[in-house]
Amino acid sequence: MAFLSRRSRHLKAVPFLLVGMSFLVLRLLLLKEFQSQLEKQEDPTHDPTDVPTVAAQPSALKPRTPCMANASANSVANFEQLPARIQDFLRYRHCRQFPLLWDAPSKCAGRHDVFLLLAVKSSPENYERREVIRRTWGQERTYRGRRVRRLFLLGTPEPQEAARALQLAELVGLEAREHGDVLQWAFADTFLNLTLKHLHLLDWLAARCPRARFLLSCDDDVFVHTANVLSFLEAQSPEGHLFTGQLMHGSIPIRDSRSKYFVPPQLFPGEAYPVYCSGGGFLLSSHTAQVLRAAAHHTPLFPIDDAYMGMCLQQAHLEPSGHEGIRPFGLQLPGAQHPSFDPCMYRQLLLVHRFAPYQMLLMWKALHSPMLSCDRGHRSS
Repeated sequence: MAFLSRRSRHLKAVPFLLVGMSFLVLRLLLLKEFQSQLEKQEDPTHDPTDVPTVAAQPSALKPRTPCMANASANSVANFEQLPARIQDFLRYRHCRQFPLLWDAPSKCAGRHDVFLLLAVKSSPENYERREVIRRTWGQERTYRGRRVRRLFLLGTPEPQEAARALQLAELVGLEAREHGDVLQWAFADTFLNLTLKHLHLLDWLAARCPRARFLLSCDDDVFVHTANVLSFLEAQSPEGHLFTGQLMHGSIPIRDSRSKYFVPPQLFPGEAYPVYCSGGGFLLSSHTAQVLRAAAHHTPLFPIDDAYMGMCLQQAHLEPSGHEGIRPFGLQLPGAQHPSFDPCMYRQLLLVHRFAPYQMLLMWKALHSPMLSCDRGHRSS
């Protein structure tokens, strides 16, 4: 009986013990949240007016009548001799509006304007590249009071990716919901459709982010020294014309049909493209973005996206400018067989093309290491 009595007392004590543990856990959670808030307040990069970015599948999105092929394209001279991809481009060249599958409607919300919007052209399968960019130069934060935001521009998987298209769609949806930084449109993510990403981004900016002051357009295999980009832009006016990168003068159309850059005379009969900036990465002001959007309405689609931007600039009677800190063809010293990977060579640059994800992470860590020491013998050119 004594044993049963002690057991009864122990059982009665269990609820009190559970209640006590619950209060302890709740207190620890509240303390952790309080400390988190303090850290944010003490963090000079934290912007208390920021609104969490959310993703959305447009609820008003309804199946549209697919844009039909233009049968008159078949009458183009020597049409049957053109590669199939160029034939398709000519048939659907007039199709310029595609449904938005994933949106980021609150990307530019908040009391403070976005100073720099990073618009990164990516493909559904390039998850690793996007994740490294999020962790390194594409961090969404505030530098010296200037807000930086990030977007990835995607189409749908290419036809050859049909076997895993469903998995890739699930992956993109997961990213969009978790990070709120994906814009995806319902056109195939092919090389010839890169121009559509520029057009749709300009439309999205006008609708969702008209007060963003500057835009960086780049590929997902570039390394960006974000602080250097901001330092350069601080001396620029968002209301003035700015379109700068690696200038391409006198670039001639590639007439070899085996090249992905192939452009037949039927698409461009001229001997050289207008001056443009390499599509690996370029910077533009909000004013120039608005002017380009208007000019694009009067410029027929072209399969080389950066050359197309040059055509739109020409249509608007504007010229691009060059910047030595933007290196879309990598950084290679004279006589060297491989691009340089010395972080001291990158300290003063803005953007460098052709980085693998692991190289991007290593370079970011090296440039931000307190142990980095560069003597006067290192130069950025």
